[in-house]
Amino acid sequence: MPGAKLDEIDRMILAELQADGRMTNVELAKRVGISAPPCLRRVRTLEEQGYIRGYHADIDPRELGFEVQVFAMVGLVSQAEADLSAFEAKCKGWSLVRECHMLNGEVDFVLKCVAPDLRSFQRFLTEELTSAPNVASVKTSLVIRGAKDEPGVPFDVLEERLAREA
Repeated sequence: MPGAKLDEIDRMILAELQADGRMTNVELAKRVGISAPPCLRRVRTLEEQGYIRGYHADIDPRELGFEVQVFAMVGLVSQAEADLSAFEAKCKGWSLVRECHMLNGEVDFVLKCVAPDLRSFQRFLTEELTSAPNVASVKTSLVIRGAKDEPGVPFDVLEERLAREA
């Protein structure tokens, strides 16, 4: 099972850093119950192994004038791997697209987009997204408000599962 090869301290380190990636190594070590040098070694190992992909500030888009958030459901003409990869590469170049996920089902991709205003998003939609190669359809939903936006994974669920399997 993924995550099972990590010991309890590694999982605690990940949970603590997920909740607050800005804490010092000394504070992290204290919270997980080990001294600072082995804690730092464990963090470095978790980074090298790919468990920790990076550290980011949680920026409020509206505070910076990005008032519009939209989910765009995109259907492609072709789902050949080359065409899927080409669309993903195109998404990486669009600044307004903050997340891109390939889906199974009625639509091929869902994009999370932010824009300063509706006019900016509409310009992106008509000049970039709908005119992109291989795009057959785009349906959009404007976000009214967000009720939950939790990063990462629920470590309590992982710990419960590991306890049941022990």
